[in-house]
Amino acid sequence: MELAELQEVIAATFGERDAARGRAPTVAWLAEEMGELAQAVRKGSAAQQLHELGDVLAWVASLANQLGLSLDDAVARYARGCPTCGHLPCACPPPRPVPSGPDGTDSPQMLS
Repeated sequence: MELAELQEVIAATFGERDAARGRAPTVAWLAEEMGELAQAVRKGSAAQQLHELGDVLAWVASLANQLGLSLDDAVARYARGCPTCGHLPCACPPPRPVPSGPDGTDSPQMLS
């Protein structure tokens, strides 16, 4: 399925409900699905990870529809590789880990 087709299917399936819900609640649902995806990545099976990836994509498509934006347009800046350095593969320096606390361990956050 292409991104534009995904947006069309999501709009036909959930468009009225999504519009009635509004943008802020849609972002909240998307954040919740991202949390479920993170949990599936850490502790889930490949089937659970695939399921959650699909849910995240569906909510992203819903949000794009509500914003009147095209996902194809959104990802176009990646069409030729890294949007920052322009290389494929990316030639940007890797981000530095951020110390997470008094014990000095690294957190998953990164600084550029």
